[in-house]
Parts: sequence; structure tokens; C-alpha cells
Amino acid sequence: MHEPHAVEMRGIRKQFGALVASDNVDFAVKAGEVHALLGENGAGKSTLMSMLSGVYRPTSGEILIRGRKANIRSPKDALALGIGMVYQQFRLVHTLTAAENIMLGEKSSVWRGASWMRRKMEEIDAVAKRFGLRIDAGRPVWQMSVGEQQRVEIVKVLYRGADIILLDEPTSVLTPGEADQLFETLRQLRAAGKTVILTTHKLREVMEIADRISVMRKGRMLKTMSRFETNERELAQLMVGRSVAGDVKPEARRPGKALLEVEGLTVEAGKGRVAVRGLSLTVREGEIVGIAGVAGNGQSELAEALDGLRPWSGGKIRVCGREWKQASVRTAIDSGVSHVPENRMRSGLAGSLGIVDNLLLKTYRQPERSRFGLLRGRRNREWARSLVEKFDVRTAGLDTPVRQLSGGNQQKLLFAREVDAGPNLMIAVHPTQGLDISAAESVHRLLLGLRDAGRGVLLISEDLDEVMRLSDRILVIFGGMIVGEMGRDDADRERIGLYMAGMRDVPGEEAS
Repeated sequence: MHEPHAVEMRGIRKQFGALVASDNVDFAVKAGEVHALLGENGAGKSTLMSMLSGVYRPTSGEILIRGRKANIRSPKDALALGIGMVYQQFRLVHTLTAAENIMLGEKSSVWRGASWMRRKMEEIDAVAKRFGLRIDAGRPVWQMSVGEQQRVEIVKVLYRGADIILLDEPTSVLTPGEADQLFETLRQLRAAGKTVILTTHKLREVMEIADRISVMRKGRMLKTMSRFETNERELAQLMVGRSVAGDVKPEARRPGKALLEVEGLTVEAGKGRVAVRGLSLTVREGEIVGIAGVAGNGQSELAEALDGLRPWSGGKIRVCGREWKQASVRTAIDSGVSHVPENRMRSGLAGSLGIVDNLLLKTYRQPERSRFGLLRGRRNREWARSLVEKFDVRTAGLDTPVRQLSGGNQQKLLFAREVDAGPNLMIAVHPTQGLDISAAESVHRLLLGLRDAGRGVLLISEDLDEVMRLSDRILVIFGGMIVGEMGRDDADRERIGLYMAGMRDVPGEEAS
């Protein structure tokens, strides 16, 4: 007799007003497999997982769990059916211990004495050891690395009885070593009969860990296949709907004079915490310098200091030979520094304003854009329209609030403004975070175009594949300091991963 699927979604349709996010989708996952769900931004994969985890309810269609029809109205209903979700942004209370987070919301007797807590700690330790998830259950979450926090999240759903585990972009904030540990955990979960569904943009990882792969595009399910029946290029083409360029590294070239010189920079993050400690680096004409590292090691503070947004307490910053005396956004703009921030809607774009106003944010004072304090309306609209066409920004109109654009189009609009300024130096922070393959490819072409035009690019990214693909030189940051440096031809994933984890004396290298 045919064994029922762990998850089966039949004819699922989900509408948000006039927008159809899921269009008659059929999706089936076998028990005891690792199943990857792929698709561009807006393809509908997140909506599908949100319905399975109880965040949304389908407009029509049915969901079967282990062959039985399920009415999933809330995350509580999903958990009762054995479905647990591990989000990309962890749902942990940092002031509590790992054990307290895992037990949070659990029903119990009124009295929670020492014996009750000891018994619960033993149960948590047993679950963690069974699946090779090393955690210190009594340790506060704020003291844990990102990889440890993710393990706490996985233990939490397993402790609560989940045997269908949904993972959203699980390796986006992990070092290569932590990602390898996660894959080993997924293999152990599979061996124990658990079912894992993961959404990700990283095709290399999909081909390493997934048993089967489903691809969505524009709200519809295109195809489900075994990983042995496909390859990265075919998957990318299915997701985008056209042929996608392969990973072509930039040709080697001789860099020119120094555009950015940072010496012994020290930057505080607030409340006396030092985020950047005596950091030095140089970016020259015609090169991309990539900074690799796990989130929270001073990248954000470094980028804000170099963009004039955050003051520094020690060290020097020179751009094109001119030393900056203090933090000033106007000085950065006048020095020819363009900046693509990590959070485009918080510090890059004004979501309630239209296309034209967002493009004018840095240049409205220039004679071409205004006269006698009044904006040149017709000329500015023509200019904005030309940039929208040049950078292929998909929008309903120039007056459309940018918050209504997709993430990829928001990022292309941001690049249009910053590149059009003709920068000497581009500081790009996580430039493709959350973008699909097609949008990421456009961003990479823009960065390589700046490099080939003799500009300098400082690329700060948690995506190690991106750093290795684009950079002429790679610096690794840990604890606010540069702990490793290598050229593109010398870059090795394992070495970089060790540096990212804080090791200074990497085997085969001289101590730094």
C-alpha cells in the first residue's frame, strides 16, 4: 500500500486582494526526506510555507498531513500536527537562557521547583544529544554565537514534538563550518525519520543536502525532481525563466592608486561597546575588496563610519588623499563616496516617497536638479525615467511609493541613484541579501562595471560565495578586527571559515 506523504498541499490558492500569491499549487513531501523549495522573490514559496506553519490560511485548496486533511488556522494548530518552523530571523529572547527559551509558553503545574527544572533540563539535553546539537542549555542566548542560537531554535521545535521541520534560509548567517554542522544535523534528522523542508537561494547547498527539489515561479509550481536529475544551471533557469550567466570571476587587473585608506580605526557601537578595534584597510582604483564575516563583528559600524553616519573615536580615514576630520554625510558625498546600506528601507530609501523623490535625495541641491531653491520638475522626471529604464527598475509609475516595489527593484533603484552619482568609491553592504538569482545577477554586474571603470568597491557581505566570486582581495573581520587577508587566487573556503570563527593561526599560514 502506498505510504501517505508527510505533507501534501492540493490546489492551494492564496489571494491578497487582487494579488494571487499561490495559484492552484500542488506540493508533496515524502516522510523522512530533505526537500528544498526554490523560487525567486515573489514566487510564492514563503506564502506556501506560511500557510503550512499556520501564519496564513489558504483562500482555497486543502492540506493533508500524513494523509489526513488538516485545518491549520494558527501556528498552535501547526505545532499540534507536528509542524515546527525555524525562521531566518530567530524568535529568541536574548536575556533568557537556552532552556528558558525552549520551555517558553509550555504548560506546566503551578509549582516550578528545582526538581521540575532539573527534569526539563535533562529532557532538553537528551533531545539535543540525540540529534548531535551541541548547546549549553543553561547559558543566556545573548552570549551565544549565531550558529548556537540556530541550534537552540532547532532543539526548541524538536523538544515540542515536531517531526516536520521548516527551515527558512538556514545558512544565510552561518560560517562555512557552522553550515557544515547544520547539514550534518539535517542528515541525522533524516535518519531519524524526520521530514525537513527548506527554502534557500544557495543552489550549491541544495545540491549537497536535498533529496528532492521543487521550483516555483510566479505563484505556480513548475517542477519537482530528484537532485540527481538536475544541476545548478537548470535550477537557476527554472527559477528565473531564462538562461542565467555562470559564476564568472573578474579578470585580474593591476589596481591603481589608493582611493580609501583606513588606519587604526576604532568605532564604538553605543553604551561604551567597541565595535571596530584598530582596523586598517585600503581600497584602490579598479578593485573590489571583500570583507567576509559573521554578522555582529563590526561590519555595520565600519560601513556607517565610512559613509559619515557614525563618529569614530580613534584612527584615520582618507578618501582620495583627503583626511576626514569628523563624521559627515556631506563630506562623504563630496568625496565621491556612494553607499548601499544593509537595510535599504531603513537608511537607503524613503518608502512613502515615489521614484523621482528617492532618486533626488542626494542631488537635489545640484544646478541640474534645482534652480533658486525650486526643483526642476519636468527635467527631473525625464532624468528619473531614463534611470528607471537604464537600470531596469520594474514599477507601475514614477510616483509609485517605493515600499510597493519588490526587494529586487528597490535595490536596483538604490543602485541607480548611487551609481549615477559617479562615485570614486562604492561601499556595498549585503547588496544581494534577500534577492533572487536574477536580481542578484544584476547587482553583481553593476559592481563589476564600477570596478572595470576604475572605481573602488568595498563589498561587505555575509554571503561567502558572493565575496569569493567578486573580490580581488578578501579580508576577514572578527571582533572588529581584520584577522585574515588573501588574494582572489589564494582564497580557500575552509581557511576563510576558520578566520570567520575567530582563529588567528590557520594551519599552513603564519600567525597574524
